Amino acid sequence: MKDLGNLMKQAQAMQSKLQDAQVRLTQTVIEGVAGNGLVKVTISGGHELRGVVIDDSLMQPGDGELVADLIVAAHADAKRKLDAASAQMMQDVAGPMAGLLPGGMKF
Repeated sequence: MKDLGNLMKQAQAMQSKLQDAQVRLTQTVIEGVAGNGLVKVTISGGHELRGVVIDDSLMQPGDGELVADLIVAAHADAKRKLDAASAQMMQDVAGPMAGLLPGGMKF
């Protein structure tokens, strides 16, 4: 029974660390870029779009489809970076037990 109590304490400590990491991640802001930096988007760790910056050189008639594609690409870049940051944070918190968490547990 002593081992079970120890295991429960470790599980509670990990849960606390995961909750702290989740809070830190939601406060994280990630920038994604596309078109060699012509379009930049900023998203929060909660996947909220925070900002879009479009270089003036793209503001030409007929460039609407290109701009739209670059925004989507920049968002995908930001999401990829956010997923990587989340995975790294999970690895840092859970260590070798990260693979044992249910469903790969993402933030």
